[in-house]
Amino acid sequence: MTTFLPLLPVREDLYVLYRGPLASCNYDCPYCPFAKRVDPPELLRADRADLERFAGWVEATTDRRLSVLFTPWGEGLTRSWYRETIVRLSHLPHVARVAIQTNLAARTGWLAGADPRVAALWATYHPGQVTRERFLARCRELLGLGIRFSVGVVGLPDHHAEAVALRAALPPEVYLWVNAAEGHVYTSAEEARWTALDPRFGDSVRPHPSLGEPCHAGETAISVLGDGTVRRCHFIKTPIGNLYDGTWRAALQPRPCTNGLCDCHIGYVHLKPLELRDVYADGLLERIPAVWPQPATRP
Repeated sequence: MTTFLPLLPVREDLYVLYRGPLASCNYDCPYCPFAKRVDPPELLRADRADLERFAGWVEATTDRRLSVLFTPWGEGLTRSWYRETIVRLSHLPHVARVAIQTNLAARTGWLAGADPRVAALWATYHPGQVTRERFLARCRELLGLGIRFSVGVVGLPDHHAEAVALRAALPPEVYLWVNAAEGHVYTSAEEARWTALDPRFGDSVRPHPSLGEPCHAGETAISVLGDGTVRRCHFIKTPIGNLYDGTWRAALQPRPCTNGLCDCHIGYVHLKPLELRDVYADGLLERIPAVWPQPATRP
């Protein structure tokens, strides 16, 4: 007599980009509208409560294979509740990845309590806000802890020399990305210089026409606000449901993009014609390509 084991349920993948009300930051980068913003205590309490509620939703939503990226307007890792939540979610069996965008100013020792197979960081180096050696010391701490991370810079002309030095100091397995600076038009020579540092700079250097294009956003990727409002992505403001009343489930469906252009990595990475999910694979949320060519010579 043959005994058949019960089939385990197939968990569908869902990428969740979460952004609570937190907007404070310890840096004052001139290209950022939230630089040195200070949140009042009541907003911080609200942000903490919202994040706790969201973490509870992640724990309870076991029928999906979830990947979570925190994209705060400010710096989240200076707040204990983001650190604690990343550790907490990293140990859930149905969470494939939990990552956060960070300036890497906060201490990293807390990551020793996280599952290094799940927790990851998307770190940005801001010359003028932190010394290169201090930033590199944080990177070395992450390497010692076995935490996956990428590092990057904004592609401003004044940042190029620091970016070159950073690339030279980092081990080759650490991916360094470059974001095109908003409003800056790159000459072909400038584009070539930055591409020598980041072979995928071409994805960022010019906006992607997106109107009517198919996108994973709203189908297998969603944007969530602190109150649970669900949008297709951060850049299309129309709500499609709410996380906490269950309406997000029926809202998930293929949709064409309604914006004319998409010029931010966390948006265009989901545009289907670009096939960037294949490029990044398991490193999608922390911005690490599965394979990337190393520069043959230092720029």
